[in-house]
Amino acid sequence: MNYTQGRARFIESWGKLAIDWGANRTMGQVHALLLISPEPICADEVMEHLQISRGNANTTLRRLIDWGIVYKHFKPGERKEFFTAEKDMWKVMKSIIQVRKKKELDPMIKVIDELSEVQPLCSLSEEFCSTVKEIKVFSDKADKVLDNITQSEMNWLMNSMLRFMR
Repeated sequence: MNYTQGRARFIESWGKLAIDWGANRTMGQVHALLLISPEPICADEVMEHLQISRGNANTTLRRLIDWGIVYKHFKPGERKEFFTAEKDMWKVMKSIIQVRKKKELDPMIKVIDELSEVQPLCSLSEEFCSTVKEIKVFSDKADKVLDNITQSEMNWLMNSMLRFMR
């Protein structure tokens, strides 16, 4: 496999992986292109490399900036905006966790907190309340774990994982 084939395979695979992150394929592909680019690149280059529209490139770049995994980069004498990806994978993973937590877990916790106010007045409501309570305990623990991960350094996570495996 040569560089061009490897690059194409990496970009396509990263795009598929992005779907598992809660993003879309194009977001993953743009991120992959920026990850492997030695220099910041402009939206026109993103469009050309990935064969996507200007609107798609601009929207995707803005979303990646919102996720905290792509940055604007200004070049002296250039009017165009250039973009670069966060290359520290620990920071990338923390950003993705934060976005997904905000988008998925936080709203669920809010609903579960509201449902926790239901009073068990019969056998059906007792079962409902019991289930909601179990989900609340689990979601609160998951929330704390994710907060610990996103506020920690890589070596803390690695040490925690090693302790868990013992």
